Amino acid sequence: MEIYSIRPILAVVIPFICALLIAVTGEKNRDLREFWTLAASVLGCMVVISMFPHIYSGGKYIFTVAQIVPGVELGFRVDAFGMFFAFLSSFLWIVTSVYSIGYMRALKEHAQTRYYFCFAACIASAVGIALAGNLLTLFVFYEILTMSAFPLVMHEETSAALDAGKKYLAYTLSGGALVLFGMAMTYTLTGTLTFASHGFLAGHGSEQLLKMLFVIFILGFGVKAAIIPLHSWLPSAMVAPTPVSALLHAVAVVNAGIFGIVRVVTNVYGIELVADLGLLLPLAIVASITIIFGSIFALAQDNLKRMLAYSTVSQLSYIILGAALLSPSSLSGGVAHIAHQGFMKITLFFCAGAILVQTGKKNLSEMHGIGHRMPLTMIGFTIGALGMIGAPPICGFISKWYLGLGALEAGHPIFTAVLMASTLLNTAYFIPPIYNAFFKEPEGDLIESREASWWLLGPILLCALISLIFGMVPMIPYTPLQLARTFLGV
Repeated sequence: MEIYSIRPILAVVIPFICALLIAVTGEKNRDLREFWTLAASVLGCMVVISMFPHIYSGGKYIFTVAQIVPGVELGFRVDAFGMFFAFLSSFLWIVTSVYSIGYMRALKEHAQTRYYFCFAACIASAVGIALAGNLLTLFVFYEILTMSAFPLVMHEETSAALDAGKKYLAYTLSGGALVLFGMAMTYTLTGTLTFASHGFLAGHGSEQLLKMLFVIFILGFGVKAAIIPLHSWLPSAMVAPTPVSALLHAVAVVNAGIFGIVRVVTNVYGIELVADLGLLLPLAIVASITIIFGSIFALAQDNLKRMLAYSTVSQLSYIILGAALLSPSSLSGGVAHIAHQGFMKITLFFCAGAILVQTGKKNLSEMHGIGHRMPLTMIGFTIGALGMIGAPPICGFISKWYLGLGALEAGHPIFTAVLMASTLLNTAYFIPPIYNAFFKEPEGDLIESREASWWLLGPILLCALISLIFGMVPMIPYTPLQLARTFLGV
């Protein structure tokens, strides 16, 4: 049952209004500016949560802003998958907002008004992407997200930050241009851009044309999804403040690329058409290459945030692999991993930020014994890292279990082997930092270090706890796995 409601537009407009209030408040009242940041995140999340019962029971919310051309409108259509991504973005925004306040105050960062304004705009854009009813609406918010994240990437305004910002912009705008070209081709073929439950491209265009169009979309969305070799902007962007890194990796930017790819596969082409065109195996191979090489690159890093960046490159392609394998289990595991990866990875980045604030250390080789001085932070890190490896009872295990099972269901055990190889590589780069943190003695100025404030520590422990809960009771209502199964109808 579809309900015409203002709620979808409210979920997007409220953060944008608060972004303007942040800009108006400026530097003259820090407390009020931070209040608007928290208010935007809480109010936006509350609107999203209010849509949960109807969506979870199989319904949809729709809202049309304007008709652009015949068959194309700027409008919203909220289904289970959109609700899944919207809730992830809006809830993690609350957590990251709290963390940001502690982080920015502790380091006395400059240009905080610009930072909070762009942060709010980024999350509003991510929610707009999630709730979009068609490719046009998705693209509009996709590009707003691109431009909103740019000032955050180059926030430090050093030469390295400016270079990273330029690189980010070059990559993501190029990807956006490909998506726009794909949209134009799609509209020419079908006369519409509206998402459909089983896709809408079947019966339109030749087989070769549809294959070419699919490649264009995958390349376009694949930039933000950090598919190798389109990934190099992401590690470079680690010069940004740690809350921005968390935003890029766990909340908005990279997940927007993944979301776009899943929408193309399921709601533009449709699963049957993608299978008939023989596009799934090549997509699975690309995802597998990214999974393995992302982990290999992570293994070579000493800088903690760069290691986590390459881990993200690898982990995101688990989701693409799940979509490409096209079995109920792989699809469930892949979609659930959007949230699982988000909570685990944001925990790890928050830990990296807390260590930087308290010790000034960025490299793993400088963190020996840190677990003796910051035990709660490193317990959070350990939970996130073991989840990335796929150790039970953390939610990363659930993702990998369903993906591996899905590969067997699809008749492609080679991809189960890919997941096993990735697990070994994950172990190789996550276990040494944990061992060094707890089983080596602190040296130098680490001896005097201590836990960060609860502004930083609270979000770390909350996200780590949620990662555990999603892994221990994955079948209860509203967990990522259950929402994924609802979206997929399995």
